[in-house]
Formats: sequence, structure tokens, C-alpha cells
Amino acid sequence: MPPKSAFTRLDAFTKTVEDARIRTTSGGIVTIVSLLVILWLTLGEWADYRRVIVRPELVVDKGRGERMEISLNVTFPRMPCELLTLDIMDVSGELQMGVAHGINKVRLSPEKEGSKEIESKALDLHKDEASHLAPDYCGECYGAPAPTNAQKPGCCNSCDEVRDAYASVSWSFGRGEGVEQCEREHYAEHLDAQRQEGCRLEGSIKVNKVIGNFHIAPGKSFSNGNLHVHDLENYFKDEYAHTFTHKIHHLRFGPQLSDVVVQNMAKNHLATGPGGWTNHHINPLDGTDQHTDEKAFNYMYFVKVVSTAYLPLGWEKEAARPSDQDIGAIIEGNYKGSIETHQYSVTSHKRSLQGGTDEQEGHKERIHARGGIPGVFFSYDISPMKVINREVRDKSFSGFLVGLCAVIGGTLTVAAAVDRALYEGVNKIKKIHSN
Repeated sequence: MPPKSAFTRLDAFTKTVEDARIRTTSGGIVTIVSLLVILWLTLGEWADYRRVIVRPELVVDKGRGERMEISLNVTFPRMPCELLTLDIMDVSGELQMGVAHGINKVRLSPEKEGSKEIESKALDLHKDEASHLAPDYCGECYGAPAPTNAQKPGCCNSCDEVRDAYASVSWSFGRGEGVEQCEREHYAEHLDAQRQEGCRLEGSIKVNKVIGNFHIAPGKSFSNGNLHVHDLENYFKDEYAHTFTHKIHHLRFGPQLSDVVVQNMAKNHLATGPGGWTNHHINPLDGTDQHTDEKAFNYMYFVKVVSTAYLPLGWEKEAARPSDQDIGAIIEGNYKGSIETHQYSVTSHKRSLQGGTDEQEGHKERIHARGGIPGVFFSYDISPMKVINREVRDKSFSGFLVGLCAVIGGTLTVAAAVDRALYEGVNKIKKIHSN
């Protein structure tokens, strides 16, 4: 025999000769079963390796000078569009009054007629505005300074410009009686025609990412020193029962996510465990319905906004969305980069501006102050923390290999023990019967 090498002496896997092996039927069955178990467990290991989970992280939000998109769709079945004004203000001192850019006012038929949308051709309150004015015409502003946004500097050539001029000096405007421009445009007649209509505000706005509020209230708004005031004359004098009954179809902070993106997020969150990502978790005010029969009534929503980033697998390879992208843009399912959005929590409060207690709500001890502006107010606060939801593989490739070896080795070891037990048991039974 050849001399043994050093590697031969280190062999931990000694072999038996073929003649010393015994093959049994039970051993064949155990072998087939063990192979099936190995295959099944291997598929499970592969599925674990391919599974994508979402790991949440909480970090300090270091963003500076950012702007935030707010999208809203709110219906007021008892408020005509002409009386509604959207204003935005924040702690940085920025004030946007009578916001119209990015927001559409959709006239709705009276509530008793189902609040159906009126054709767009009938949406212009000032459709009778004269377009054939003399080139040298300069309308009077009736003692008020001409607005800075007037089409002709120093003049008030339209009813809206006279209203803006009055608002700049905090004068009540009313129905425009005695104002040439408003009589020419039949402002009062159109106001009467719309008095029983409803209105839906829809669209998107961009605001500074700081503490602020936006509100929807009646009448033209203006600033008087440090006070923000609305001209409520037409609202309270109108004999029709205008109220701020409303339904919030959706209120979103951040860009619109397509259904495909939301479904992918929800699927990956479900793979992680309970509490998947859904639209309800992002926008808790969606579908909110509030009803009141009082004119002097106020709704307030206090919103806590939390910056949220979603980082899908391979997000580093995709160019990030530009922060100045047009408002209202939708993030489609083919976008694989980082998604910057916001989630929010909300508490709400409502009160009568006449003051008094909350006895009807079952809280006699709760007393409300008297006064205020009727309307719907949204006050938002920005959280200093940011949530990052990061997609990762549940198991690395090396972990998959370790698991595969454990499956094969463990299954074969258990199979060998079962086969040995069967073999010994059968032999003992044969000996007992032979004796």
C-alpha cells in the first residue's frame, strides 16, 4: 500500500466499502421524503432572500428653505363661489390673500338639486364685463387708491379692481350699488343668481415649510395693521341660509402618488408586518363630512405634518425629482427614485361664534369665547423629525447560502437518524419473531 499523505491523515470523512453497505426499502422512502423536504425548505429560503421589507428610521429633519405642496378638494354645498376666499399665512410673515393660482372654484347646483357641477361656460361671474371700453377710459376708484394689480395704472376699470381698492383701505364693499363698473357687469344680479348655489374648491398650492395656516372664509379679505379681516357684509346680510357645511374629499401634504406606487408600498409594508402603507394613513382627513345650520360657525383642524421619505431598492441609481416641479404632478409607478412626501395627524374643533357652552355636545363645563370669523381653518405645524421608510432585502446572499447549508445538513442528519431508528427497530422485531 502507498504511504499515507498528510492530507489523508486529516480526512474527517472516512468511507465505507460498498460491500459493507445495506440498502433497505425504508431507507429509500426516507431518502425521497428528505429530498422533498430539502426542496420545499430551499424554496422557502429563496423566497426569504427575495423578499423586500421596509425598515422605518426616525431622523432629525435637516431640510432648510423648502416649500411644501398642499392639495385640497373641498365641497361647500351651501356657499356660492363668489363668497369664498382662500387665504394663506405663516410665521415667516408671508401672506397670500384671495389665492386663485392653482385653485379652481367649481360652481355647484343648489343642495336640493343634488349639488351637481355647473357647466364651465357658466362659471364666469363677470361674463358681462365690457370689452369695448374706450382706450382712454379710466374708471373711478371712489375715493380708494387704485390697486397695484390694475390693468391700467391708477384706474379701476372693472368691478374686481374696485373691490380690491376698497379692500386695500379696509372698506366694506357690499353688493356694488352705485359703482359704475359693477352695474355695468351686473355684479349684484349675478350674485343673486348664485346665492343658492354651492362651490367646490380643488387644486394645489405651495407654501413655506414652516408653521402656518390656510383658511376658507366668506368675503373679500384684507389686512388692517396686524389684523386679518374679511368683509362679511354680503355673507350675513343675505337672507339665504349660507353655512359652512362641508365635505373634505381629500387633503394632502406632498405630491400625488399614483395607485401603482401606493399598492407597491402597501405590499412591501405588509411583508414587513402589520400596519401597511395606505392612503388612509397618509391623509386621515379624506372623506370628512361636517354639517351645521348656523351661519356664525367655525371649524378648525390642527394638523401635525411629518416629513416622510420612501426609498425603494436601487433608489440611488435614479435621479431625484426636482423640488421645483410643477404642483399637481403625479409620481408614476415607473419612477424608482426617492419619494419625498408628508404624512399628518389631525385633531379638530368646532364652535359657534355666538359663544356659550357645549351643552348639546354633552359638555356643559366647556365654554366657548364669543367672536371670530366663520369658515374652515387649517393650522399646520411641522414636526422636527423625519420618517425614512427604506426598502431592503430581508436576507443577504451570504445569509441565503448559510440557510441553504443548514437546510441540507439538518435535513440529512435528521433523515439519517430516522433511517437508523427504523433499521434498528425492524431488526429487533425480526429477532423477536425468529425466537
